[in-house]
Order: sequence, then C-alpha cells, then structure tokens
Amino acid sequence: MTKNIDPRPGNNGGGRPWPVACALEIDGLRHRYASGREVLRGISLALKPGEHVLLAGRSGAGKSTLALHLNGILLPSGGEVRIDGRRVDKSNLSHVRNRVGIVFQDPDDQLFTPTVGEDVLFGPLNQGLSEHEATERMEAALEVVRLEGFEKRLNHELSHGEKRRAALAAVLAMRPGLIVFDEPFANLDPAMVEHLAEIIRDLPVTVILISHEILPALQCCRRMIVMGAGVIDADGEAIEVARNRELLSRHGLDFYFYSRVWNELQPNEPS
Repeated sequence: MTKNIDPRPGNNGGGRPWPVACALEIDGLRHRYASGREVLRGISLALKPGEHVLLAGRSGAGKSTLALHLNGILLPSGGEVRIDGRRVDKSNLSHVRNRVGIVFQDPDDQLFTPTVGEDVLFGPLNQGLSEHEATERMEAALEVVRLEGFEKRLNHELSHGEKRRAALAAVLAMRPGLIVFDEPFANLDPAMVEHLAEIIRDLPVTVILISHEILPALQCCRRMIVMGAGVIDADGEAIEVARNRELLSRHGLDFYFYSRVWNELQPNEPS
C-alpha cells in the first residue's frame, strides 16, 4: 500500500486515521442549467463504501455536472443525492464538503493561496486540526504526490503537472470519505500517470474517477459506468464493460486503436 495513505491509525500523518469510506446513493438526479439545457436526465446509482468506480463518456455527457452534485456545488433540478444516507442540500453543505473531496480537472480552479503549503494546510486547519496536526497532514500529502519540499513554492511558478499534484495533495490532506477525480491523468508524463494510478488504487475511501484514459483507470477501478447524453448507458465490472468495443466506440472511448499501434511497435519474435 502506498506510503502515508495506509488506513490504519499511526500510519497516516496528522495523528488520526482515515475516516470511514462514504456510501453514495443517487436517485433520479436531474439537472437543468439556467439556459434551459438539461444535462442530467434521471441518473440513479449507488456506490458501496470503498468502491472505486470509473465514470467514462464523451465530453458533454454530464460526468462533471454529476460530480459537482456530490458535494453540493450544484443542487438538483430533480431527484436527490445522499451521502451516508444524508441528503445533500443547503442545510448540510459543511458536513458534506468535509466528507466529499473533488480534484478538479483544472488545478487553477482549486489552488487559491500564494504557496503550495498554504493551500494544503487550508483544509485541515478549517476542519479544526491543530497547527501541528495540519502540518503533519500537509507533509504526508506532499510526500504521497512527490512534492516534498514544495511548501514555500509559489503556485504560479509550478508546471501544470505540479499544480495537479498540489491540488491532489490539498484534497488528500482533508481525509474525505469520497474523492472524485476529474481527468486526473491528463497532461501527465507516463511515470507520474503510473504513480497516480497506484495512489488512487490504494486509497481507503470511495472513489469516482472521471477519465478518458481508460487503460490507467482500469488499474484502480473494478467498476465502470459509461454515460451518454445525461443518462447511464452501461454499468458493470470494469474489465467486462471495457471489452465491449462497440459500446466504447459509440461513446468516443475506443482505446483499441492505441492498443493496436502498441502491438505493431513491438519487435517480432524470432522464428
């Protein structure tokens, strides 16, 4: 298991264990933007605590809109979202946002203080941790994402990949029970993609991974949901769903082309 995200007490940094993973229930979720465009059209699904689920589909399918309902950034036009049986609404947003973390696709939407350390400390301090505990959480989270020693680095001086890792550290330091990753592998070098997939695979929380990068996502998710035009088109064991080439191609997720190219690049076996 990846260092510093071990769920057992005493192995976490910050002096406290990871919380219990969240259960998620979505019942008839609809969302219509002010323009009148309906993006979610009656989504229903349930995630057990600790499940890791890949959510895939074309751009515009409603994946990110769905994610924004999980911690109350958006509220439903119809239906409801429940975290641990508790409905997500205006009356409990503080509780929900402590339980559900989102790592946004664009890290500039998430990093808002001058330095990396301040950003990672912000969440734990606002959860009521002491400065010592929050600092331990920060150091542990930065180590996990391989940004040790970046505490005083200015965010605007970071590369895009470093910003993505700093944003992940900020969420990890808060120890939520459910984490949503929105396109976490985009614009990362292969070594960092592999490391990030290992981090996500070992997280002792419920995970929703939104990604067009099917191959690394299959390393850390056992279940795969495919969305199209605001509805769920497929939901099942990740490997079985990924084997359905017609389904994936219909949703712009045909990774068989890349597999074929890779196979063609391999040296021929001597006869």
